[in-house]
Amino acid sequence: MSKVYVIHENREWTVHLTRRLEELGVPYEEWHLDEGMLDLSTEPPEGIFYSRMSASSHTRDHRFAAEFSGQVLAWLEAHDRTVINGPNALRLEVSKVLQYLELNKSGVKTPKTIAAVGKENIIKAAQNFAGQSFITKHNRAGKGLGVQLFHSIEALKAYVEGAAFEEPVDGITLIQEYIYSPESYITRCEFVGGKFVYAVKVDTSEGFELCPADACQIGDLYCPVGEEVEEKPKFQIIDHFEDEIIEKYKEVLVRNNIQVAGIEFIRAADGTIYTYDINTNTNYNSDAEAKAGKYGMFELALFLKKTLEEKCVLV
Repeated sequence: MSKVYVIHENREWTVHLTRRLEELGVPYEEWHLDEGMLDLSTEPPEGIFYSRMSASSHTRDHRFAAEFSGQVLAWLEAHDRTVINGPNALRLEVSKVLQYLELNKSGVKTPKTIAAVGKENIIKAAQNFAGQSFITKHNRAGKGLGVQLFHSIEALKAYVEGAAFEEPVDGITLIQEYIYSPESYITRCEFVGGKFVYAVKVDTSEGFELCPADACQIGDLYCPVGEEVEEKPKFQIIDHFEDEIIEKYKEVLVRNNIQVAGIEFIRAADGTIYTYDINTNTNYNSDAEAKAGKYGMFELALFLKKTLEEKCVLV
């Protein structure tokens, strides 16, 4: 029987999808690739393959899951299997530098960013932001890894030379301009099958380690404004969101053969949109979806079902 093969390393983020596949009667199998073997003399099974590999996999003691997945995805493509969010998606998932370069190709504005390896170079790079606030983050991120807000180079130096410094898993620290927004939220645009599904407003007033997933409080959001605000939902789906940025995002996804993604931006005080993250391991918030009557995982399951039916003969 042809199946949907779901490639991942975190069942907590995948169970919502598999429940939807079961609801639709779609045959599936999970490939949990935190470890395993790949026999290059064999051929992959028949079916379609959807990768949900995460940049933050190493934080769950799955240090080489992304690297191993890259080899498996290449093997699948070598045998002409249908791969959703294949090697290019994974390449961008684990590198913000590559994300920004691809966004810029489509005329999408990203924050001024300098990549640095080595503590001395991190401090040296920050000289480009002298007199203004800036942030650091990990190139291979997720979970807000390495995200720190600084108002001076002296403060950065104390952090980098102190015990609290977080070494990036790939050794690359990003130094990035801080974009001030008059309202403490960012916007995340969700795409399934390359089509825009909805935009969700994410409250960042309590910080930037937030994520739509019900099972966690992680993410890679921008910087908090920090004021105390009235209690409100952290995630709110925006009714009838429209902006020309959506077409540019679609162009980026098509060029990189990415079918499923959440792309995040912040709007500066002058109205300029700065895009800072492409997340190809997208999650959705059930409370926000229930209020709006829109369901990302259901749309994803429908897309996988349709793709399986188009590409394979179910027996």
